[in-house]
Amino acid sequence: MEIKIKSLKFDADQKLIDYVNKKVSKIAKFYDGTEVADVTLSLLQEPDNKNVKLQFHIPGEDLVIERNAKTFEEAVTDCVDAMKEKIVRSKEKRFEK
Repeated sequence: MEIKIKSLKFDADQKLIDYVNKKVSKIAKFYDGTEVADVTLSLLQEPDNKNVKLQFHIPGEDLVIERNAKTFEEAVTDCVDAMKEKIVRSKEKRFEK
């Protein structure tokens, strides 16, 4: 699985990039056909100003989760957890048809 990371309004350090790669790569266990995951990291003006947008491209649809938190690590973890649930629900809907 290819993970594309973009950082807006700042330069992400290698430690953060490694953390994102480690967390997002775990999602591949939940869906075999996944080829590309886009992660966008950005800074906002709000108190919880770290924003993470996770897009997963699976055949037939694109799944998107966006979370804000005080740290990027917390936002990435929230996104990954929510994306796992969304993928499981998407797979269940497909097999019901």
